[in-house]
Amino acid sequence: MQSSAPTVVPTPERVAALDRLGDEIAELSAHLDAATARLLSMIREFDARGGWNTGFRSCAAWLSWRVGLDLGAARERVRVARALGTLPLLAEALSRGELSYAKVRALTRVATPETEARLLGVGRAGTAAHVERIVRGWRRVDRRAEARESALRHAGRALHVYQDEDGMVVLRGRLEPEVGALFMQALAAARETLYQRTRVSDGEDGRGNVSEETPTLTQRQADALALLAETALHHALDPGAPGERYQVVVHVDAPALADSEQPGQSVLEDGARVSPETSRRLACDASRVVMRHDEAGRVIEIGARTRTIPPALRRALQHRDRGCRFPGCGVRVGQGHHLHHWAHGGPTTLSNLALLCRRHHRAVHEEGFQVARGPDGALRFRRPDGHPLPEVPQAAVVRGDAVTTLRASHDALGLRLGPRTACPGWLGERLNVGWAIDVLHPLAQRPSPCRSSEQASPPAHPEPLQAG
Repeated sequence: MQSSAPTVVPTPERVAALDRLGDEIAELSAHLDAATARLLSMIREFDARGGWNTGFRSCAAWLSWRVGLDLGAARERVRVARALGTLPLLAEALSRGELSYAKVRALTRVATPETEARLLGVGRAGTAAHVERIVRGWRRVDRRAEARESALRHAGRALHVYQDEDGMVVLRGRLEPEVGALFMQALAAARETLYQRTRVSDGEDGRGNVSEETPTLTQRQADALALLAETALHHALDPGAPGERYQVVVHVDAPALADSEQPGQSVLEDGARVSPETSRRLACDASRVVMRHDEAGRVIEIGARTRTIPPALRRALQHRDRGCRFPGCGVRVGQGHHLHHWAHGGPTTLSNLALLCRRHHRAVHEEGFQVARGPDGALRFRRPDGHPLPEVPQAAVVRGDAVTTLRASHDALGLRLGPRTACPGWLGERLNVGWAIDVLHPLAQRPSPCRSSEQASPPAHPEPLQAG
């Protein structure tokens, strides 16, 4: 029997050209992933140093405004950037173009410093689809473990109340984290209320604030708990109507409201002082009651309560602005801001109003940011240093060919990236996700050793990708 040698057919030029184009795409993709690693490192540093804290709510909000990213995509960039700060192996693989950003983004959802090396092997061995499937399986195990821990905590909640031999009541308990945080906040608020009462009482009696009878912290905690119980019984465990529950009353003298340099009070209902600028912010969009006093300070006349911004005008403002007008924000729930404050003679008209969220309303009043309406009707914002804060920032200028510049910068760093740099080690095997999770996840339920030979446990370190 004669064997014939295989016939080699030359590759058509069209196919060869497409192969070269495919290699260029793969190589450029590796360059882009390496550049993405540098970008994420810069974002992480910018975030840590608070460079975004110039009136923006978060680093993601700044990225959305400055770079033009969708807010969701910006949040994801910041999340991955922060995660890579504690995952040096994944960060290194991305910076060398060995893992795509898509793989790294998925792996950072579950990776920890303890599991990073295993998951890096998954990223190098499998495709992006394999990585996503393993991450989903990993998170299911995480959620089950978290659910078990949460159930144990919930079952362990308890509060023991009993009377001691001397008649004192003893309390001992365990609360779930969120309930405990709520309880500690309530105790802190009650302690502060008692402190304010004591300070006012000492001031009226002419005594000092510190004496030999000053209670200890544990005693103040006990007093605060008693106040919480009394308050709950007094209100029949009813938190009150929403309108009253969230109402903040500020007493401010008209001269102080108009000019911070003028004397006059600016205090909350409980006597706590706030700055005149804070009072002006609250007065921008609030109910207003004018009270007249005689020379002795007694109230002689109280006017009717009126809204600073009438409901019809507020609806028109909401319809026009649609949300906070501060550059890069857009939060839909906002407060009406007087561009020229009514205390300074400014009218309450649509042209003199702008919608700002609570965060940026405070920024304009108390943090030095400025806003005014230009001759064309557009709002002009300025930072505290006077520099303009445009609605859309000027686009960055890219000089020369971007791809050439990118390749040159990587060559200068010693990075040699080619069309196979990011190729996975996968050879076409079927992915057994359950087996992979059993092998990789430290909290996975390992197969029982007493199973039959047909369901025997896998070897100690099998490959997650196995033949089907």
